[in-house]
Amino acid sequence: MTVVRLRHLAQVNPLTPAFDRLADEDELTFLPMEAVWPGSRLDITRRRVKASVATGYTRFQDGDVLVPKITPTFEAGRAVLIAGLLGGVGVGTTELHVVRPGPRIDPRFLLYTVNTHGFLRLGKAEMYGVAGQQRVPDSFLRDLQVELPRLEEQRRLADFLDGETTRIDALRDRRAQQRRLLEERHTVALAECVSSREPGHHLHPLAGPVSDRWQVVPLRRAVPAVNVGVVINPSTYFTDSGVPFIHGFNVRSGWIDPTGMKFMSAASNEQLSRSRVEAGDVLVVRVGAPGRSAVVTEEFDGANCASVLILRKGKLLLPEFLSAFINSPAGQGQVKIAQYGAAQEVISAAQTLSFEVPVPDLPEQRQRVSKLEQVLGSIAELRRGIDTQVALLAERRQALITAAVTGQFDVSTASGRNVTDGVNV
Repeated sequence: MTVVRLRHLAQVNPLTPAFDRLADEDELTFLPMEAVWPGSRLDITRRRVKASVATGYTRFQDGDVLVPKITPTFEAGRAVLIAGLLGGVGVGTTELHVVRPGPRIDPRFLLYTVNTHGFLRLGKAEMYGVAGQQRVPDSFLRDLQVELPRLEEQRRLADFLDGETTRIDALRDRRAQQRRLLEERHTVALAECVSSREPGHHLHPLAGPVSDRWQVVPLRRAVPAVNVGVVINPSTYFTDSGVPFIHGFNVRSGWIDPTGMKFMSAASNEQLSRSRVEAGDVLVVRVGAPGRSAVVTEEFDGANCASVLILRKGKLLLPEFLSAFINSPAGQGQVKIAQYGAAQEVISAAQTLSFEVPVPDLPEQRQRVSKLEQVLGSIAELRRGIDTQVALLAERRQALITAAVTGQFDVSTASGRNVTDGVNV
């Protein structure tokens, strides 16, 4: 086995004459970064007219290996061997390196080489740029030292890995389908919680009360006040620690995510008292992804916020029931009607106060919220299990690729029956 720099085995970011030969009105494949995934997840269905992508995009052709250059996509091992392009030519995001293999290296072997632990680790160390926008330079690819077996051995390794990664990818796809079914069950549970009809009728929750225990009222009658999160200068108010500051992106459907949460001083929080929240308030995202809702828990009592509406706790509705309604299909339907804006979708306090909400009596609200929490707790536990299995499958996939490419085992004697060891399938 010889060691050869990649520049002698492949072209890095070469010209693509096939693109130049297309007419301006010809269609070709378009790849944004969200379409670049290994295996069956690669999406080459998007189309663009050549004239619309003549400048500012990366060009490639069938047989090229595309390597994401930006963090965190690079570290995720999302390089792909591209094939099946419309007319054999495509364009995509500028955040892709194009590696065009020459006659001494099998394209599939090249793909697996740029998906090994060692390649990803070295590439991460070579990244440049500001935090969150770091990129792998093309010089790293050109200077990459490749342990190059004979061409027939490369093909044998690639054949083995094609079979084993296909098995792992099929298991991952099965888990992804299970997760989608859980999300559907989550939506159904929310709808059943706030519907005045018995489960299974599939009627709109505002189709009308079935007893005098239910009524439908404008939201303004059910909450005593609605405040709007503050708009502030981060450099003026944010500190390394102190009072939590909840932004719209921290508000998920049914819970507050502390990831990336900012802080402010107690003095600033006191100054901005109108946007201070209390336990039991219901937060509704106002800007960006309007309509996501969560209840303020004791953990965030006294926090401040931005990009959200603050629905103060009233006497007619339990906060958990109100939040469940806003997150339900019926509530989201009213959000869709009310939102506006082109560059960024927004809902206003006035529009939100006009939402029609179901109001059962408080004992029934408590009963329904209790049942919902049990169902959602079970769904969350199943979701965590699936996510763990998907992570294990990804680790197993990359470990197998690394071991095969670096010669840690002989693929001619390796068995594919144990590639999912440690993963409950």
